[in-house]
Amino acid sequence: MNPGTTLLLFVFVYFVGLLVISYFTSRNSDNQSFFIGNKKSKWWLVAFGMIGTSLSGVTFISVPGTVGKMTGSEYIFGGFEYYMMVIGFFIGYFIVAAILLPLYYKMNLTSIYTYLGKRFNVEAHKIGSVFFIVSRAIGATARLYLVVNVLQIFLLENLGVPFWVTALVLLLMVLLYTFEGGVKTIVITDTLQTSFMIISLIACIVYILSNLNLSFGEAYTILEQKNYTHFINFDPNSKTFFLKTILGGIFITIAMTGLDQEMMQKNISVDNLQNSKKNMLTFAGTLLFVNLAFLFLGGLLYLFALQNGAEYGQTVNGETVSNIFGFKDASGNINNIMGDDLFPALSLQGHFPMIISVIFIIGLISALFPSADGALTAVTSSYCVDLLNLNEDKSKTEKEKKRLRMKVHLTFTVVFFILIMVFKAMNDKSIVYLIMEIAGYTYGPLLGLFAFGIFTKFQISKKYSILTVTLLAPVLTYLINYLVTETTNYRIGVELIILNGLLTFIGLWLVKNKSYLKVV
Repeated sequence: MNPGTTLLLFVFVYFVGLLVISYFTSRNSDNQSFFIGNKKSKWWLVAFGMIGTSLSGVTFISVPGTVGKMTGSEYIFGGFEYYMMVIGFFIGYFIVAAILLPLYYKMNLTSIYTYLGKRFNVEAHKIGSVFFIVSRAIGATARLYLVVNVLQIFLLENLGVPFWVTALVLLLMVLLYTFEGGVKTIVITDTLQTSFMIISLIACIVYILSNLNLSFGEAYTILEQKNYTHFINFDPNSKTFFLKTILGGIFITIAMTGLDQEMMQKNISVDNLQNSKKNMLTFAGTLLFVNLAFLFLGGLLYLFALQNGAEYGQTVNGETVSNIFGFKDASGNINNIMGDDLFPALSLQGHFPMIISVIFIIGLISALFPSADGALTAVTSSYCVDLLNLNEDKSKTEKEKKRLRMKVHLTFTVVFFILIMVFKAMNDKSIVYLIMEIAGYTYGPLLGLFAFGIFTKFQISKKYSILTVTLLAPVLTYLINYLVTETTNYRIGVELIILNGLLTFIGLWLVKNKSYLKVV
């Protein structure tokens, strides 16, 4: 049996395990089990499982690849700059636990966008849900594409399997084990998958340190000498300037966790507010260590590759000069594996032993499924609860509601497949920052809308005014970003979401009622 077939066999066995879990957790399930797990989830299970959902394939592949990626700036390499965003994430989780979780529990919400309907009107409720569905669908499929592409390039392409078949089969796998149980199932499966992801991370670090005959301290010293470990970018014009990266990280967490139905439906599936807060803060603290470990792994991967003959170089295409990193082929050309391709190339192209390749594949699949299953379940929940008003529909029986929810679930699977094919056409080589940029445009209006609702008492009654503001804000944000890039040396990075949210807030302020009404 060739190595590729062996690895695919492990993927199949892993998936069968998920189906078995799904079978037991989905027995006697209903729509409330699917949407919020009947509010019986254990806080420590949710906290651990959310690590996998938050990290996804982006952290598993893309974050290690940023460490030795050439930036073209004075810092040469990306180093550990990403960790400044992680610190921002950490602060953001405390804000979510202090402000948003109490609000959601007080109102006993199934969908967090119900708050917008009660605070403003039906228009705001629907807009919030639509922005979430668009945001989560794009973000989740970008993460999915990253993992599907790795499996395709390094395993399935040699077996003659087309990319679209790989994407479709993986999505059908996710559909199968979330179809019945929803949140009730994924709270358990995410815990299992997070375990495998962390085991894979630790195993790869231990193997490389052993192979290079280095202790942790010796390895860090070498990485420091190679300029792979700087945390702070002091260039205010850079996209990764540390202050705006921390600030951007805070608001990305508030928006992509606190205002995101996927992340919040797991939190509000916990039995009470105190346990939900425990879940959030435990999860936040754990992420500090896990992300640092992934960055350290990234440095080790570049170090391992350099020790085994890889080198930096350049390619010239017309007037464009691109920095590359990789191993030379027989004709002396460097096959570029810098960035997202580094970890997969070393793991699946014979540089690591088979056992590490197996561990990598299991870790990779474990990174794929939590981001896919949660997103698919969440967009289905939001569409059914917010747009179809399924929970309040007295004209349908529970059986009819369940059948409709399953149709919606299947439809979103098709939508996810189409979006993965779009990302394949784009073929971006460092997807972690692309996801953050997309989030800046799609989550910004949610940030502004919730902020206006929580921090002011003004109502907005003019028809379509909220819709107009939330559509105009991302357009203005794009135009400002374009003008700043074209006319100055300053580069807007992850603070894009703050700008978008602020423009939304200002727009809502301009269209508010002149006197504010009592808010219940």
